[in-house]
Amino acid sequence: MLKKNKVEHIFFDLDHTLWDFDKNSALTFDFLFKKHEVNTKLADFLKFYEPINLKYWKLYRDEKVSKDNLRYNRLKETFDALQFSIEDDLINTISEDYINHLSSFNHVFDGTIELLDYLKTKYNLHIITNGFKEAQNNKLKGSKLDHYFTTVTSAEVAGVKKPNPQIFNFALKLANANSANSIMIGDNYEADILGALDIGLDAICFNYHKATISPEIKVVNHLLDIKKYL
Repeated sequence: MLKKNKVEHIFFDLDHTLWDFDKNSALTFDFLFKKHEVNTKLADFLKFYEPINLKYWKLYRDEKVSKDNLRYNRLKETFDALQFSIEDDLINTISEDYINHLSSFNHVFDGTIELLDYLKTKYNLHIITNGFKEAQNNKLKGSKLDHYFTTVTSAEVAGVKKPNPQIFNFALKLANANSANSIMIGDNYEADILGALDIGLDAICFNYHKATISPEIKVVNHLLDIKKYL
């Protein structure tokens, strides 16, 4: 159990933690495939796309691909895996449209609003995200989550990505907080949890991916279970 009087600042990841990325992404692709007459089954596309997308985000975190390469290659590799013939120009168009339309859909995980209402009266709430600044701000506004958070730190603003310690230190400084009075909550074991723990920041893993997590780590399977820690 955390010392409840010790924590003053809570830092959340956004995608796959509060904002239901997979659901909103699927709705976006459904819209775009109809718009551009891409005749492939959405379920088949997503079966390949979701792990490929996670792979490219890890490469992006590790500075092995650029933002543009991530956006194009995750689609190209998925269509190739489907053996679906599509022109590069259309892939680039879908890639651009995807970013523009993704925040049109704003489903959040069950318990998000109740949890934030519960925490807002007791703690200062913040976001640390590897997502692109403009897209993340649009997601926060579209889902009406923006008013809960005092600061939003994106990798583009910090200049590095989680789990790099610099982004956590940047966020702590922006929030006028320190590792001793703060905690990180996120879904990604490497980026959110280990990244936070490496700088002495406590952490809770929202195990959205149903991964096997070390028993030493605080883990919840539903967002409202966070109440038992805070």
